[in-house]
Amino acid sequence: MLRATLGNLLNRGLPRSPRARQLVAGLEGRTLDVEVRDLLTVRVSSNGQTLDIDVPRGEAVATATVTGGPLSLLALAGDSGQAVIQRGDVKISGDTDVAQSYQELARLLRPDFEQELSLVIGDVPAHQLARLARLGGRFGQRAVDTTLRNLGDYLGHERGDLVSRNEGEEFLRGVDAVREAVDRLEARLDVLTRRYGAS
Repeated sequence: MLRATLGNLLNRGLPRSPRARQLVAGLEGRTLDVEVRDLLTVRVSSNGQTLDIDVPRGEAVATATVTGGPLSLLALAGDSGQAVIQRGDVKISGDTDVAQSYQELARLLRPDFEQELSLVIGDVPAHQLARLARLGGRFGQRAVDTTLRNLGDYLGHERGDLVSRNEGEEFLRGVDAVREAVDRLEARLDVLTRRYGAS
């Protein structure tokens, strides 16, 4: 049932995106195994018209395989997908072009959860729940930012374990001033060496 639900969720967005339909047609017969580390493996395949999600049952090896933790795999379908790969949070094996096409497809078909929720509970409650979730997310982000800033202030000013921003910037300005003075001195020495070396 979960496979069918996920498949329907992905395929529902296909008619709205010409690029997604083009990718699905190009991926016909090519498969992607998504290995959620220590949990499960699902196989995504294209028949040229729609996507199918299934569990691999010992059939042929997938064209490409993506392996990672659940949060890393979710982030792969987001805007920071390349950063997740560069950090090594997600491993790709097999045909990387196929994996990249499926990644782009996941971004294009990423469901709008407010719209999907509205199909179940109605427009107004879905909008209110989505609004509440966004507010909660923003509050959580502000709380994290404030906590980190306060921790930095505590470690820098109260305990003296960290250099404060002002002291760090002042030190760097001093380093730049010394570097410029050394460059000027080196240029003067070059002029003097050429002048007295020629005579």
